[in-house]
Amino acid sequence: MSQYQTVLLFGPPGAGKGTQGRILGTIPGFFHCACGDVFRQLDIQSDIGRLFLDYSSKGELVPDEITIEIWARHIDNQVVLRAFKPEFDVLVLDGIPRTVEQADLLTKHIHVLKVLHLVCPDEEQMIERLRRRALRENRMDDAKESVIRHRWEIYQQETAPLLDYYGAGHIADIDAQRSPGEVLQQSLEILIPVQNSHFARLSFERAVD
Repeated sequence: MSQYQTVLLFGPPGAGKGTQGRILGTIPGFFHCACGDVFRQLDIQSDIGRLFLDYSSKGELVPDEITIEIWARHIDNQVVLRAFKPEFDVLVLDGIPRTVEQADLLTKHIHVLKVLHLVCPDEEQMIERLRRRALRENRMDDAKESVIRHRWEIYQQETAPLLDYYGAGHIADIDAQRSPGEVLQQSLEILIPVQNSHFARLSFERAVD
């Protein structure tokens, strides 16, 4: 396939993107890819790994072109290994794209079917959830309110333009402050028709061939 059929997970820190993505990835017909995991699995002895390390070790943002190249290589490897079967699976992306520039670079790789936007109406409640989680995991720096609020501000700055980029027709808002089970239920109500449409298109293409 020239483009991977894709669903994007958007949501602020603490909204549960990782939790929902991992659960969806266990359902046949979906393949979950978290960008953070891609970077953690990166071979720092490779050329692209050393380039990534050069930026990150200086505390600098990795250029969008390098980020997308790392991601694309990882996904292509998953296809070769048959972990991701694009002829059957809908790709669920978590943590990428983070900017409009990344979204532009991704257009040659993915066709976005739907954007699941995990919305958190009560910001203070979500900040407290993040603080408790950081304390529970003994990440004291991440438990600082100033750090948490800064992460939220960055997310709002990055995501608002992305929502405009993909447009209202692609976006489905989900209340992330409900229980994980309720969030999953809402997500599946949106994604099952997307998956069915994907399967129907594949069946049609095979019949034509």
